[in-house]
Amino acid sequence: MTLREEADQIIQKSIQAVLPDEAVARALSGRASLSGKIYMVAVGKAGWQMGKAAAGILGDRLEAGVVVTKYGHVKGEIPRTKCFEAGHPVPDENSYLATRAALELVERTTAQDEVIFLLSGGGSALFEKPLVSGEELADITGQLLACGADIVEMNTIRKRLSAVKGGRFAQACKPARVFSIVLSDILGDPLDMIASGPAYPDSSTCGEALAIAEKYGLQMSGEAWALLGEETPKQLDGVETQVTGSVSDLCRAAAAACEELGYEPVILTDQLACEAREAGRFLSAIARTHQGTKKSLAFLAGGETVVHLTGKGKGGRNQELALSAAEGIDGLAGTAVFSVGSDGTDGPTDAAGGYCDADTKRKLADQGISVYDVLQDNDAYHALEKADGLIITGATGTNVNDVAVLLIRR
Repeated sequence: MTLREEADQIIQKSIQAVLPDEAVARALSGRASLSGKIYMVAVGKAGWQMGKAAAGILGDRLEAGVVVTKYGHVKGEIPRTKCFEAGHPVPDENSYLATRAALELVERTTAQDEVIFLLSGGGSALFEKPLVSGEELADITGQLLACGADIVEMNTIRKRLSAVKGGRFAQACKPARVFSIVLSDILGDPLDMIASGPAYPDSSTCGEALAIAEKYGLQMSGEAWALLGEETPKQLDGVETQVTGSVSDLCRAAAAACEELGYEPVILTDQLACEAREAGRFLSAIARTHQGTKKSLAFLAGGETVVHLTGKGKGGRNQELALSAAEGIDGLAGTAVFSVGSDGTDGPTDAAGGYCDADTKRKLADQGISVYDVLQDNDAYHALEKADGLIITGATGTNVNDVAVLLIRR
């Protein structure tokens, strides 16, 4: 196989290993039947996949359900369940419509009932009932994305501007019990931050929220500033939470796939949190250090990088990470770097990530394209497209952060 074919196989096997079906089945198996009714709300990029798995397990025990996921992620009907597609990474009118449907669903519940709440990354935008205007919420979200705020900072702000985040959805489910099954997309699995913690007590404080807003110079109305000063729920009764998957699982699966292909895998970290460009350059530096190796090596880094917007191009953090490595691995035989988002969508594009090897810089230079200029314009998508470096998987049904891999084939 070529290096690109090996990369594609590693990606396929890694994502297959972290699909939520088995995880949802494990979480629901053996749970005692309740005397009341079971309702289901599934929210996030993996919402449809998780909802389908849960509905199949619950069967006739499921009274009704609502799924809220990203555009293009609903792959068919689910029994007794209404499926909605909505905006991401910025909420839109369909986000608000779907959230209203979920809130109307749980309004029916009694103390004998249970709400199965299936949560995955992306829920911060998809699941929303804003306490400010939708236009202002979208503007604030856009500001946070553009300034390079990390996911924890973003969610600390967003949960205070929402009627369903920061534990408030669990409050809306009362008097029913809530069993929350979480597919983690945040490093360290902080349950109050994944999708902004709709069913988990909030550990962040008003002071932290205000400090973040000041740090990035957010432009907000007086109403929004006042909401940042209102405290969120710090204790929730009748809520049980179970984490079913995370980026560490993705890294282990990728390492196993590398090993099957004859590489000696090294997981550098499953806590990667830096600028995408720096991560790409770091992996290329590792590649140069190990060029003298006599055995095939694979170095893996899982997590979630950020992109600081300096241009108006098209791309995502994984594409930018991969392209940032192109300069450093230029001409290094048997060497490639690729990075992929486990959900199959990297930023506002149809690509899951990007792939670069020893020939990428040359291919672009032959077309008059400078890697440096492309990165300054945040236009990794179009550059990788011209170098056959886009990774396209389509929506995968899972969402457990990203994994970047350096391959050195000997």
